[in-house]
Amino acid sequence: MNRLVRITRDLLLTVLIFLLLGLVIVRMSDADREAVSGRARVVDGDTLVMAGQRIRLVGIDAPELRQVCARDGQAWACGRASKDHLEALIGEASASCSADGSDRYGRLLAVCLVEEVDLNAAMVGNGFAVAFGHYEADEEAARRKRLGLWAGTFDAPRTWRQTHGGMDEMPHMPTGSVGMMMSGIGSWLAGLWDD
Repeated sequence: MNRLVRITRDLLLTVLIFLLLGLVIVRMSDADREAVSGRARVVDGDTLVMAGQRIRLVGIDAPELRQVCARDGQAWACGRASKDHLEALIGEASASCSADGSDRYGRLLAVCLVEEVDLNAAMVGNGFAVAFGHYEADEEAARRKRLGLWAGTFDAPRTWRQTHGGMDEMPHMPTGSVGMMMSGIGSWLAGLWDD
């Protein structure tokens, strides 16, 4: 019995060490965030160009420019409306973006602010983009209030791209989610150790 206890303890300790090592790596990568600021040119409802860099608003997915949705039994250019809404949010102000890596298309994945307004959250919260790995509470609020896209019917932007030959991508993982998950597992293991 003592041998089994030692093997279990050693195995848990090894797992804990690897989790903590992973957490350190994640925290070090958080320090490598790239900041970009200045005047932004809006490409579509979730993409900007700023300081010569293409920036993808992380955690959201907006309709494509050519995408058409339905509202009150009528077709409406929801992709164009999404772009127009992002342009209105930015206005003449400068934006500041905090990027945490890039996607497979070379775009920086970033959360962008204009005068303290989180553009990512505002696009989802106003119903002009859907949650794509983050901002689920904002999406639920927009859905309840029937804002933007939620006032009618639409194909999810990812589904629309798949059926119309556009670029496909996976939902974005929220910043720090790996670290939070590893921290939670570490806490769980520490609780087991105390028993």
